[in-house]
Amino acid sequence: MAIVQLCIVHMVRNSLNYVGWNKRKEVTADLRLIYSAATIDEAEQALADFEDKWNKAYPPVSLSWRNNWQRVIPFFDYPPEIRCIIYTTNAIESVNMSLRKVSKSRGSFPNDDAVIKLFYLALNNIA
Repeated sequence: MAIVQLCIVHMVRNSLNYVGWNKRKEVTADLRLIYSAATIDEAEQALADFEDKWNKAYPPVSLSWRNNWQRVIPFFDYPPEIRCIIYTTNAIESVNMSLRKVSKSRGSFPNDDAVIKLFYLALNNIA
């Protein structure tokens, strides 16, 4: 079974779409308390505190976190050393973009092996 975890950076960016420029630093600091919590229970408490403080001004932010909570909490199964690596999907998105870039310019491939070879060489260049 695959574990699905949302990108924390994208969650924060989405949250900030609802926040005015003058409050972004404050909201970001409070969101950081959620995803930097040591345990799920601490994160849930931080989210509750966030809701108490910001729900009146920015209800879509906490609603977004609540609606996606089941896909956020797998993040807390990992130690802090791993979390700093997996809190964003930008590295994965970069690899996918690079693979699309090399395959997009080709109209078609004669067989599956041609695609595999192309991706192998592209991944070696990326690494």
